[in-house]
Amino acid sequence: MAAMSVIGIDLGNESCYIAVAKAGGIETIANDYSLRSTPSYVAFSGKNRILGVAAKNQQVTNMKNTVYGLKRLIGRKFRDVHVQRELKWLPFNALEDRNGNIGIKVNYLNEEHVFSPEQCLAMVLTKLKDTASSALQTPINDCVISVPSYFTNNERKALLDCAAISGLNVLRLFNETAATALSYGIYKQDLPGPEESPRNVIFLDCGYASLQVFACAFNKGKLKMLATASDPHLGGRDVDRLLADHFSAEFQQKYHIDAKSNARAYIRLLAEVEKLKKQMSANSTTLPLGIECFMNDKDVRSEMKRTDMEAICAGLFQRVEDTLRKCLQQSALNLNEIYAVEIVGGSSRIPAIKQLIEKVFHKQPSTTLNQDEAVSRGCALQCAMLSPAVRVREFSVTDVQNYPIQVAWEASPGGETAGDIEAFPVNHPVPFSKLLTFYRSESFSIKAFYNGQIPYPDNNIGTWLVKDIRPAADGKPQKVKVKVRINLHGIMTVSSASLIEAKEAAESESPESEKQNAEAAEQQQNGEQAAGQQGETDLPREGAEATQQQSAEVGSGTSWTKKISTWFSGDGEKEKKKRLVKSVELPIEALTFGFSNVELNKFTEQEFKMIASDKQEKERADSRNALEEYVYELRGKMQSEDDLGLYILQSDRDTIVRQLDDMETWLYEDGEDCNKQVYIDKLAELKSKGEPVQQRKIECELRPAIVEDFARSLQLCVKALELIRNNDPRYSHLTDEEVSKVDQAFQGSYQWLEQTRSKLGAAPKHLPPPITIAQIRQEKCNFDNTVNSILNKPPPKAPSPPKEEKANAQENAKPEPNQAPQDNMEWS
Repeated sequence: MAAMSVIGIDLGNESCYIAVAKAGGIETIANDYSLRSTPSYVAFSGKNRILGVAAKNQQVTNMKNTVYGLKRLIGRKFRDVHVQRELKWLPFNALEDRNGNIGIKVNYLNEEHVFSPEQCLAMVLTKLKDTASSALQTPINDCVISVPSYFTNNERKALLDCAAISGLNVLRLFNETAATALSYGIYKQDLPGPEESPRNVIFLDCGYASLQVFACAFNKGKLKMLATASDPHLGGRDVDRLLADHFSAEFQQKYHIDAKSNARAYIRLLAEVEKLKKQMSANSTTLPLGIECFMNDKDVRSEMKRTDMEAICAGLFQRVEDTLRKCLQQSALNLNEIYAVEIVGGSSRIPAIKQLIEKVFHKQPSTTLNQDEAVSRGCALQCAMLSPAVRVREFSVTDVQNYPIQVAWEASPGGETAGDIEAFPVNHPVPFSKLLTFYRSESFSIKAFYNGQIPYPDNNIGTWLVKDIRPAADGKPQKVKVKVRINLHGIMTVSSASLIEAKEAAESESPESEKQNAEAAEQQQNGEQAAGQQGETDLPREGAEATQQQSAEVGSGTSWTKKISTWFSGDGEKEKKKRLVKSVELPIEALTFGFSNVELNKFTEQEFKMIASDKQEKERADSRNALEEYVYELRGKMQSEDDLGLYILQSDRDTIVRQLDDMETWLYEDGEDCNKQVYIDKLAELKSKGEPVQQRKIECELRPAIVEDFARSLQLCVKALELIRNNDPRYSHLTDEEVSKVDQAFQGSYQWLEQTRSKLGAAPKHLPPPITIAQIRQEKCNFDNTVNSILNKPPPKAPSPPKEEKANAQENAKPEPNQAPQDNMEWS
């Protein structure tokens, strides 16, 4: 698992969370600022891109080049009413390109660049990928990314394009609703059994920009989404904007300044209002609001209490209640069938929303889940389930389709009439496939679109052109089977189309051929049964076929299958004829939303170039910072008499300090934008002058302990020599030559140490020491090796006595009956 990490990403409109599946469970990853939340912000400067926390921190000073709110812009056109409403609140410049798409105009590397929202969101994903790679110390490729349940086909495909540009392999776009339910249910040990009535739980997810309410049924080892209701334009930011508008009107009347006319001032007001909103969630008293130098060098002051906020936002809270009741109605649950109501999302902490939950569901809201990290944890769990590298507990997740999808087809010249069918109704389980059967003699198109109201201006999903259809030999239309599917990402597509050809065999077949056809027929029958489980629809057609003819079976590949049709001829004689059926895969041309492969490759290459440029700029900035840090550090130590000032002459010190001052001036003038190598060379030049002084200080500080350690070894040697002179039995095995060698080593080292002390005591501190710490350690090491090799030598072993003598000795050692036993003796 360590070699192949799987992560889940909660991609929010305001901030993101990353979770990783590990052996000990699910863990949320902290970014380079030690924060678990990473803002979904991208900023551009003259030197590099700035991502995440750093981008948001400089938003006020670099407002036009700071891009955020991208989740609401991907997969949409510039003239989309939802886009225009979003752009009204965003300070950066947006324009319409020649294809009607959104372009974001920024100043990057001192040049004007236009990026698509998908490219900018890919930059955010790149930051999250780097954060996970740095924290886990392993490359990251596979992931699961959360997506709002109300996202349409185009928005989901755009998010997949963003991930592809950033180099991420998305195993699944996971609905935030299902991710929250999974992180709740997988740890529950007391869920009812598969055959029992499920445990029904309502979840409310109120985040920064949207509200989602969903009902889920839990059984042991599985969950099933029952219903989902959402308000894509109701979140914490809408509360902030209403409060900001209230204070703007108050400041205009009180201080004669219009905050809405100044984008920078309004952003500051929104930040302060958000802090006030969080304080009011915990306090019902009157709370102050104050901003210094707000506009025109004026300080502004005001106050508000929770009841005032609830009155201002009454319309928003009414929409929350409507969404709650809509989910309850769609789920078809009675209030007594609901086990609990769980709340997640930062804005669910608002007391008024909790009161609405009690009003609608007659239950206290539960906070079992981590309100900020529940979605990312659910995504990490789903990624672990989909990855072959990680073993997790089996848990089935059945999601639902939020909007009904209609499939329409055009009429054929001599066959079917034009028509449509609701292939996937609302709350239909996903992923799911359905087979549609047509009778055609030429190419035709299939169109899919949403049926009903969706938060997207265009209900069209896409058009698919099924090609290379030809009539049968007799000129009649042939059967065409088309598979329509909603995949794991929640994206509807036409996944395959097959032409079913049939012909009669003119000659009998060999036994071997018959055996092969029988095996093929069995495979086709299995395939047909599987398709039937997914769902198959035979569409009505004009023109009847022979009533005796049996329907053809779908084959696999291009193999022929034998089918025998039996009927009676006119004279009553029974005849048998063989009929072969072949399935031919048909090419499909998709006319859907999304970037082409050429565009994706272009954007991916551009992203990698920007990553390389950012890395190069970071290395350059790190080199410059290292040089600047060394200048300040060395100058401070040089000017201190308690530090390096003791180890250098006054004239040399003044020279180095002047060089450091000149280097500081150069850094802030001519050396502001130099190459990395220039800073490295300058740092090496300064270190060549500063390191010797620092080394002298280190030598002086560490030398007493090293000398004392050497002296301690000499003292131990003196004690050992005294024991030898006193005939200590521990050293009785040493020869006179060995004892003399120890004594000579002691005398030589003792004299050397005394001479060293004398030289070091007379040496001035501003000069290199005559004897270094390394030399003292080497001398001590040589002395220890010589002495220890002799003093620690074990005595020779005495020869073992013969067996008879040993037995006699043991016999003699036995005590007399009235004699106390002697101590046992052992041979040394």
